[in-house]
Amino acid sequence: MLETMLQNVRQAAPLVHNITNYVTVNDCANILLACGASPIMADDPDDAEEITAVCSALNLNIGTLNARTIPAMERAGRRANALHHPILLDPVGAGASSLRTNTAACLLDELHIAAVRGNVSEIRALAEGATATRGVDAALEDRVTEENLAEAAAFARAFARRTGAVVAMTGAIDVVADADRAYAVRNGCAMMGRITGAGCMLSAMTAAYLAANRETPLEACLAAVCAMGVCGEIARDETLLAQAGNATFRTHLIDAVYNLTPECLKERARYELL
Repeated sequence: MLETMLQNVRQAAPLVHNITNYVTVNDCANILLACGASPIMADDPDDAEEITAVCSALNLNIGTLNARTIPAMERAGRRANALHHPILLDPVGAGASSLRTNTAACLLDELHIAAVRGNVSEIRALAEGATATRGVDAALEDRVTEENLAEAAAFARAFARRTGAVVAMTGAIDVVADADRAYAVRNGCAMMGRITGAGCMLSAMTAAYLAANRETPLEACLAAVCAMGVCGEIARDETLLAQAGNATFRTHLIDAVYNLTPECLKERARYELL
């Protein structure tokens, strides 16, 4: 299943429109190229709507919101909906400020969102209102563990049922769910938290997987999350072998996505239906 999702991305080579944050925009562009897709970035309201029309998916990332990008997201989102293009929402830092929380909630209410990808604190902020955060990082008390995994899966399914979106909560254990099914993913490594942009890159890549696998959004999101986790493990091993640090790890991560084969993804992905 997962290997087919990856093959479809490489065959379709979807063009993904990203209205994303300026901290990680270059990494998002590179990860899309690495996975077999193509990036384009346009965040002026007058430009964003037209650019969305020539793309196959839209990635909305609220990491550095401003007065220009909010209407750009709204206009691009409405155009994407009219064209039946999948939209991914990454609610970076939701719960850390009212602007982020309210903007993400409005986008979720006003647009048809195919998938929401964030850490558990960000997802809880959208589902339950303000919550504790560490800036853009998940609060320690929100961590998904083996002990609360069943509860986290039920929460993700309920939020997916309410919103109609696939929910991908990423952390030490990832949970990917729609209204009826939830998967736990145990790939990845701690070094992914030592670079800026691992989550943003995953969101961009997930948008590409959604574009290339429109009929199976849950499986598309699952494949993207597994692929990024597997590539994180490969990058960690290469970085440790080189006795290098987090900057080298980021390069190895992008290389691993570029070199990932369907066979490697199938063999190394560690996921289960809960």
